[in-house]
Amino acid sequence: MRVVLQRVRQASVTVADTVTGSIDRGLLILCAFRENDTEAELEWMARKCVELRIFPDDEGKMNRGLRDVDGAVLVVSQFTLYGDARKGRRPSFVGSAPGEQAERLYDRFVRCLRDLDVRVATGIFAADMQVELQNDGPVTLILDRDADGGA
Repeated sequence: MRVVLQRVRQASVTVADTVTGSIDRGLLILCAFRENDTEAELEWMARKCVELRIFPDDEGKMNRGLRDVDGAVLVVSQFTLYGDARKGRRPSFVGSAPGEQAERLYDRFVRCLRDLDVRVATGIFAADMQVELQNDGPVTLILDRDADGGA
């Protein structure tokens, strides 16, 4: 599993001119899945995202987590995170989980986040989405979790 996590002041996702999800302060999580991802990877990644101390404290140091700042999460599926563009001019996406499986993993990841008692907004899986955000910092992290437990 791979996520690109961005600390945001606000973020929204629009599909066919309709906002499907929006948040104020919190995290925008772009996520992609591999065929061998399991429940363990989803739960680990959800906890990691929620518990990362990347929000500033009163002294401006990154010492607070999402719950500490009463933040929310906007989750957007993005299979292109596993795009391999090392050869040729067209990326290969063979590293991404197939559509139906990826959708199940995406839905379960969203549930894992909700189970951690944070507000979660979403895009629509496999839709053509427009994502708007105001990056805060900017703070952007790439997190990987392999099925073998490696990070």
